[in-house]
Amino acid sequence: MENYSHLVSRQREFFRTGKTKEIEFRISALKRLRSAVKEYENKIIDALKADLNKSEFEAYSTEIGFVLEEIGFTLKHLKSWVKPEKVKTPITHFGSKSYIYPEPYGVALIIAPWNYPFQLVIAPLIGAIAAGNCAVLKPSEFTPRTSEVLKELIKELYPEEYITVVQGGIETSQALLKEKYDTIFFTGSVTIGKIVMEAASKHLTPVTLELGGKSPCIVHEDAKIELACKRIAWGKFINAGQTCVAPDYVYVHRNIKDKFLEGLKTAIKELYGETPINNPDYTHIVSHKHFDRLVSFLSDGKIYTGGASDRDNLVIEPTVLTDITWKDAVMQDEIFGPILPVLEYSDISEAIEGIHNHPNPLALYLFTESPAIERKVLKDISFGGGCINDTIYHLVSPYLPFGGVGTSGMGAYHGKGSFNAFSHKKSILKQTSLFDIPLRYPNFKNGLKFIKYFFR
Repeated sequence: MENYSHLVSRQREFFRTGKTKEIEFRISALKRLRSAVKEYENKIIDALKADLNKSEFEAYSTEIGFVLEEIGFTLKHLKSWVKPEKVKTPITHFGSKSYIYPEPYGVALIIAPWNYPFQLVIAPLIGAIAAGNCAVLKPSEFTPRTSEVLKELIKELYPEEYITVVQGGIETSQALLKEKYDTIFFTGSVTIGKIVMEAASKHLTPVTLELGGKSPCIVHEDAKIELACKRIAWGKFINAGQTCVAPDYVYVHRNIKDKFLEGLKTAIKELYGETPINNPDYTHIVSHKHFDRLVSFLSDGKIYTGGASDRDNLVIEPTVLTDITWKDAVMQDEIFGPILPVLEYSDISEAIEGIHNHPNPLALYLFTESPAIERKVLKDISFGGGCINDTIYHLVSPYLPFGGVGTSGMGAYHGKGSFNAFSHKKSILKQTSLFDIPLRYPNFKNGLKFIKYFFR
């Protein structure tokens, strides 16, 4: 097993020079990253096509464009983010001023998954750079072409002691996790997230975990069905369902179930054609292991639409399953593929109860025109984030921190959230030296009386 202690030591030495903390250095690093992403656009698109058969449209909109927007937003606001924030000071501290200073952690380890293999490396890196850190990047071995392009891009931009890409499989990740970092950012499964957190605990290293879970979609009886079907089909089947915030299953009101299913079938055809399995722009499954796991779910319930698959080309059609219960295999863990189970309910409390019986999801989507139903769902269910009358779109706003809760993760990023994820907030009290407040000292006459007055 390789030893990365020398690499981490070099990055820590570079961090201690103070160079990465300089605001102009951070801005320059981000601008160079933006220019390089534009320059490498075709290489990135080709790599994503080779690894996952992503179309140019999907590759740009969900990976390249997302990253460019995030860099632009960060550059626009960074100078204000790095300034010390003056906060209120209580009367007990009369004469003093209070500030919060954001400071970088130091050396960050960023471990990324395969489903959005470019975006989920670069998006957290933007936060790490903006906050003033050094970074070790570990892209996924399941998307080798994209990982290779990432390594080439980063090597061209930055010295290894500042930012570097380390490629490899499980053993490489294990070796990297043996080192002491100042913060770790991980995106991936709950199972691996636990391993990362355990490794971090040995050094008391703070972690950000972006995990997943079974994200529900509730379609109430007053929903605008045609629009709901189109937005659900888009959110579920983009990237062939290999999205951590994709609707994992749908709870639909019994009164509109048939109409909803018809609308969903129509929406899938509109988006992917009569035979999606032959659509050259439809994303493929990442591996045979993942493919076989997904295909095993097709025997659960009844196939309403879809169901065709091609193992040689790693393609599974957008598939909708009905007659599903929570006991079925497809409902035990996050699906992470183009299979959408549909359950029904008569009263919203049934859907809420079903969701409550399972771990907190990363996302939740509700389609309704009722403010009362909206308030009830938002109040009664704990989840990372989500949308009312849409899916996935909350992910794109730089003003909405993205992250999970409970088993779906901890910490958040995007926009200022990314800067915060890689920053420690240092609290400073600046006390006056012009006078002193004597009542805090034990020899002050009637001191207890005055202290009780102030702290009542």
